[in-house]
Amino acid sequence: MPQSAPENTTVSLRAPQETEKPYSVYSTKEKWFIVALVAFAGLFSPLTANIYLPAIPVLTVDFKKSTELVNITVTVYMVFQGLSPMLFGTMADQVGRRPMFAACLLILSLSCIGLALVPTSAYWLLVVLRCVQAAGSASTIALGVGTIGDIAAPAERGGFYGLYNLGPMFGPCIGPVIGGALSNGLGWRSIFWFLCISSVACVVIIVLFLPETLRSLVGDGSAVSSKIYRPLIRLVGKSTSDPSFARPLPTPFRNPLRILNNFDIVVVLSVNAVINSLYYGVTASMSTLFSEAYPSLNQTQIGLCYLAIGGGMLFGSSVLGRVLDQGYGRLRKSVIAAQGPGNLEKSDTGIEDIFPIEKARLGLVPFSMLIFAACCAGYGWCVQERVNLAGPLLLQVAIGFTTMGIMTSTQTLLVDLMPSQSSSVTACNNFIRCVAGAVLVSTMDLLLRALGPGWTYILLAGICVLTIPLVYLTIQIGPPRRIKRRRALLTAPTQ
Repeated sequence: MPQSAPENTTVSLRAPQETEKPYSVYSTKEKWFIVALVAFAGLFSPLTANIYLPAIPVLTVDFKKSTELVNITVTVYMVFQGLSPMLFGTMADQVGRRPMFAACLLILSLSCIGLALVPTSAYWLLVVLRCVQAAGSASTIALGVGTIGDIAAPAERGGFYGLYNLGPMFGPCIGPVIGGALSNGLGWRSIFWFLCISSVACVVIIVLFLPETLRSLVGDGSAVSSKIYRPLIRLVGKSTSDPSFARPLPTPFRNPLRILNNFDIVVVLSVNAVINSLYYGVTASMSTLFSEAYPSLNQTQIGLCYLAIGGGMLFGSSVLGRVLDQGYGRLRKSVIAAQGPGNLEKSDTGIEDIFPIEKARLGLVPFSMLIFAACCAGYGWCVQERVNLAGPLLLQVAIGFTTMGIMTSTQTLLVDLMPSQSSSVTACNNFIRCVAGAVLVSTMDLLLRALGPGWTYILLAGICVLTIPLVYLTIQIGPPRRIKRRRALLTAPTQ
């Protein structure tokens, strides 16, 4: 039987008898360690957003404001959750991942101190500090995605994104539970003290253990960087420098919105934004719907109901990343077999221009979107008809699972399409989906009052189904645009 390639080694398609230099110096176990670190940091963006929700009724009483005004603090959080990665994510592509992780988490911890001490007579300060809190926490997701793009080759990114998403998706799962328990037991201010302490602990872990991964600074991880980029305790990576690595000259700040000039990327961003906004439509309205449909539930029990959709997302993260990598590998082998290694060796482009990576990443997405739409429609009618609580909770598990499958696929493809601007494209993704989510959340209550839960979720399911053609459009128009970008990058003059 033929032996498999060594770990972290990619077989060359141009010269099958040779091997290319590994994409990264880190072993698979070391990559998992780095991904686990950035997943912990990425947890804070959704955790900070969701842990706050159970405290809204208490805040309306303490600040003597209406629910609508207190909900503004949720809306502005989502807006800044979309805006801030445009700055910090793009800066991370220039100055490095490690310092930006530490800076964002420090901003989060300081804002939490302010929120814990804010006087109840200063509603305006609550709104401002929520904006600052979002600015600090939201960027960690884009930074984590950029880190994975630095250390993982395309064939293995799906699995790493699956694990990474366990962190960001764990927040919606446990956030409302922790927030409800802290608010009921110690008061709403304890929520922000909890976030402050945990974010400071994350800063310490990042400083101690996380190496710099930005390839323009450290290459494949073997180049020696300055002290600010080195972990205090080096647990992963080689200690020897790479004498062949020439650090490029500093590049000017690039506007991440320029990525939106690429139509195929805009289409992928649109699919991701629709699914993300529909997901937020389910979670943001759940507390209100359940309190009306199931009046026997108290706030703590409603908070525990969030575990259903969060559990579905956790399960989806652990399973669907591996499925994505397996599908990528099967399609890649079929393309190589169809072309013949000899033909690829003679080609000027190799497999890069032939392999349909859009199809590899998005092949299962239309099927997942159909399931997502069906579950949304069923969920709305289950709540409206007040069926046994097990019904809507099971449907929430399916909604969480399919949401994770769709978003893992689209986010992995975005990094594949823009590997040199992974944090920037993730920041654009975060901006568009957060704005779309804020729009839907702000109108969700109006829709529920006008249409009722059943027809509201039928409407949301219809939006999902109407988005499916965009997936096929990406598969169709994506390859020529991707090839054009890659060739332009290869022929661009070096600075």
